[in-house]
Amino acid sequence: MSLKERVRLEAFGRVKRGELSVVDAAELVGLSLRQARRVWKRFKAGGDAGLLHGLRGRSSNRGLTEDVRERVVKRHQEQYADFGPTLACEKLAEEGLSVSPNTLTALLKARGLWERKRRRGRHRKRRERRACFGSMVQMDGSHHDWFESRSAKCVLMVLIDDASSRVLAWFYPAETTEAAFDVFGRWVKRYGIPRSVYADRHSIYRDADHPGKPTQFGRAMNELSVELIPAYSPQAKGRVERMNGTLQDRLVKEMRLRGINSMEQGNAFLESKFLDELNARYAVKAKRDQDLHRPVEADMVLDEILCVAEERVVGQDWCVRWRSRWLQIDVRHAALNLPDRNVRVKQRSDGMLAVLRGAERLTFTERKAKPTAAKAKTPVVNNRRYKPAATHPWNRATPAVAGAPRGRPAPATPARDSHAGTRAG
Repeated sequence: MSLKERVRLEAFGRVKRGELSVVDAAELVGLSLRQARRVWKRFKAGGDAGLLHGLRGRSSNRGLTEDVRERVVKRHQEQYADFGPTLACEKLAEEGLSVSPNTLTALLKARGLWERKRRRGRHRKRRERRACFGSMVQMDGSHHDWFESRSAKCVLMVLIDDASSRVLAWFYPAETTEAAFDVFGRWVKRYGIPRSVYADRHSIYRDADHPGKPTQFGRAMNELSVELIPAYSPQAKGRVERMNGTLQDRLVKEMRLRGINSMEQGNAFLESKFLDELNARYAVKAKRDQDLHRPVEADMVLDEILCVAEERVVGQDWCVRWRSRWLQIDVRHAALNLPDRNVRVKQRSDGMLAVLRGAERLTFTERKAKPTAAKAKTPVVNNRRYKPAATHPWNRATPAVAGAPRGRPAPATPARDSHAGTRAG
């Protein structure tokens, strides 16, 4: 007997012993007088068994036949063994086998094919959702074997609105600054500029060595007036972390069923179908109808904000060095007196470069190599003593005398002496 039936047994037992009236018993067990009289009549006729429900022990009229049960379990083990119960029931329903998640779990438990997974962790205080769409966007990169070894590993950059759980995701080769810029730009182009971004402490969003210096992503958020909020634990941004788990389950299996084996195909599937269905199923209505996204201003070039930008010093030759490239600033900017002054160089995601001095855009040409100045010729100084060769005319002018050192003049002959004396006389 259930507890309710045992309470009725005790009450109508007292009626049978004359301790209570049927009216008192009806009030005691919470029945109307009419229903209490019916129960009392069954109790007098059948005793304790008269208080049991009439369908006790009978199979439900809505129960599954044994054949359907076996088909459901067999199909689940063949195709959807690693699916969660909700997703598995959705896929089984597409094949004409409609069961509820609880029914599927019960069938698997009865056959020893289901094991409950318990999660234990530290106590956390729940944070309420933001009230308006666009008030805060949570951002994270999900590293996973998305294509189950059918393609190279990649990362899924995920953004989710805190108020409505609306999701945007895109595949990239790695979690880089360029990937963060691109996926945030996709959100801005679709919905507008959010008020704040809640991200982890990855080096993309925070420089651990220089906490006071913003990263490239932080600098872009400052230019867009978007507050960048660092999360000190995965649980702090639990909404995007839970969505990562949902995507690692549902998205992986959907791509497996459709034979998607590359990032390009995966991104096309996300954009064409999956994200719309995911948002239609899991997005909720924000507490307030106000949308806090700001539109992109007309004079704002989004691609030149969501890009890599650094300060560079102009050389005396009016060249700026940028990643082993030399940018020659045009002569039309001669009035700015740019040598030894700082300019800002920006490289967009498409590879285009921009050089700016304040708000002014500078024109430039790219040189293949740095111009080199002509080297001054070093004068050659010869300090060696000159020694004429033996065949030099100086040495051939007089005949060589045996025993005399080579290269020196021979001593004068007597004939020359007498001849010289004659001339002198």
